[in-house]
Amino acid sequence: APKSSLSKKGSSLLTAMSQLTPTTTELPTLPGDTTATFGVADIIVVVLYFAFVLAVGIWSSIRASRGTIGGYFLAGRSMTWWPIGASLMSSNVGSGLFIGLAGTGAAGGLAVGAFEWNATWALLALGWIFVPVYIAAGVVTMPEYLQKRFGGQRIQIYMSVLSLILYIFTKISVYIFSGALFIQISLGWNLYLSTVVLLAVTAVYTIAGGLTAVIYTDVLQTVIMVLGALVLMFIGFEKVGWYEGLQEKYSTAIPKIIVPNTTCHLPRADAFHLFRDPITGDIPWPGLIFGLSVLALWCWCTDQVIVQRSLSAKNLSHAKGGSVLGGYLKIFPMFFIVMPGMISRALYPDEVGCVDPDICKRICGAAVGCSNIAYPKLVIELMPDGLRGLMIAVMMAALMSSLTSIFNSSSTLFVIDIWQRIRRQASEQELMIVGRVFILILVVISILWIPIIQSANSGKLFDYIQSITSYLAPPITALFLLAIFCKRINEPGAFWGLMVGLAVGLVRMIMEFIYSTPSCGEEDRRPAVLKDLHYLYFALILCVLTAIVIVLISLCTPPVPEEKLACLTWWTRHRKVPAIGLKNYKNEAEQINPANRESNLVESEESGDKEEAAAKPPCWKMVYLWFCGLSTSPKPTLSPEERAALEQRLTSIEEKPLWKTVCNANAILLLAINVFLWAYFG
Repeated sequence: APKSSLSKKGSSLLTAMSQLTPTTTELPTLPGDTTATFGVADIIVVVLYFAFVLAVGIWSSIRASRGTIGGYFLAGRSMTWWPIGASLMSSNVGSGLFIGLAGTGAAGGLAVGAFEWNATWALLALGWIFVPVYIAAGVVTMPEYLQKRFGGQRIQIYMSVLSLILYIFTKISVYIFSGALFIQISLGWNLYLSTVVLLAVTAVYTIAGGLTAVIYTDVLQTVIMVLGALVLMFIGFEKVGWYEGLQEKYSTAIPKIIVPNTTCHLPRADAFHLFRDPITGDIPWPGLIFGLSVLALWCWCTDQVIVQRSLSAKNLSHAKGGSVLGGYLKIFPMFFIVMPGMISRALYPDEVGCVDPDICKRICGAAVGCSNIAYPKLVIELMPDGLRGLMIAVMMAALMSSLTSIFNSSSTLFVIDIWQRIRRQASEQELMIVGRVFILILVVISILWIPIIQSANSGKLFDYIQSITSYLAPPITALFLLAIFCKRINEPGAFWGLMVGLAVGLVRMIMEFIYSTPSCGEEDRRPAVLKDLHYLYFALILCVLTAIVIVLISLCTPPVPEEKLACLTWWTRHRKVPAIGLKNYKNEAEQINPANRESNLVESEESGDKEEAAAKPPCWKMVYLWFCGLSTSPKPTLSPEERAALEQRLTSIEEKPLWKTVCNANAILLLAINVFLWAYFG
């Protein structure tokens, strides 16, 4: 019965399409068209893809050191440059970026692609400036670095909680919604069923494998994403007549039904330029250069999801190499995401470029516009059998990659920065189990969040992501820059600077939710601070304001003693004297001994050599222990000399001259290419 009803539904929708009736009241062409054309070859590709990804995840789980905090959360600090670079790319380019970036490109042109090119500079700053300090400090999480740098608990706990909130509002919810939107439009599946299945598969191999499974599957998914998106890019360009044809067709991509006496149906005159008017531009050029850099530094240099990948490198040179590879990969989204979004509007202006609120609601359910469907629409219409299945697999890969990264990093933050504060004597086994349980809690929250995001859908998903980030992230950027470069900054200045920045950012964010963006033809009644102050300008102002507050309060309070800054700033990163734990002004923080924690990084490797395996437990218990990452073999005991040598190796930022030169040369070449692209498309 379900098959027959599905077939009838598909036939009726196809009939409606062929008659081109403008009075359709259902989603006009997307689900029906796809249900009719999603063939056996597509299903086979998707099934094979899922089987392959799970196989890679299980394989990497078996060979990984999963039974320790260091092994589960930092991949045993054994990763080389190429999986790190691929993971940096795929952790950031998720399904939200595919739908959001292509949608904003369809609505406004090339300028949004500069968000990707700006990341190159931030990635190099990560490898050359931030990671050396993080490694020298011997930290696992970013709040842990702030705790070592300033002392006390309040900044660390504040950062952990804020990071988890940011992940839920700007990452988990967005990725799930956009991935579900793509699957719903592409396959006609039930929104909630498809999301629950994806989340279940994602959570299983994240919980079972830890960061090593995430990084190895990221490599596979990066390859799938790039190849599939490149295929679609070439098909799309061939369809419109390459770049010259795109310029001509996009400029005339006007929907048949428009709102009278308005210009919002017209493509932007500056659609093919990056640098736009500083006052009237939709993405003003000063904001693109300066305000965006504030957001990029937060995302690439202080965000746990990204930095955790670089900290899993076997040494500093591999971390730098990963940053360079990630920078090269970030060049491509302009061509295989933004431009295909513009191609989609050029080919299907009535759907992708709709402006009439009633028509838009019929097409995609959002009255303010349907640019978000640009990429799914292109996949459905242009990709042949088999390749269409490949692109579905790409979007699933993007969704799963993003979610695995966030689930794992959120678990790290919660266990190390929050749970260990509550349970100071927690055992290794307890921490591993709590990390797994917290991921399951995140999965439940994510599923419950779907209807909220669905009802709050705006015209441009990418703008939602960036605007929320610009209200909450700039104070963190200011704090990390000052913490690394200014030794005079202390804990009171840092904490109260964060508080002021958070208060100002929340006021703007709440106003944004109260005063919604008007649809085409509606009068803009928002306050001037919303309609006239672009969110990129606001990000820059908020960052500077926070920095001023931090500096002023720090200058009015006692400085941090010089001997307590060893290995914690750019200027003191080479000092061999171990940093002395700082005390809070009201509470004394219990320091987590890095030697105790870091010795676990090589535990699983040493245990095979030093100890005989314990008697085998029953099969059911072995499965349970494997799933929770609990080792059944006795732990080795390190002598004080071995522990000191291990800590020295794990916090070393020394590089071999040859590889240091290779990394520097590649960084210079990457910057040259980046500057050329900015100039050419500017």
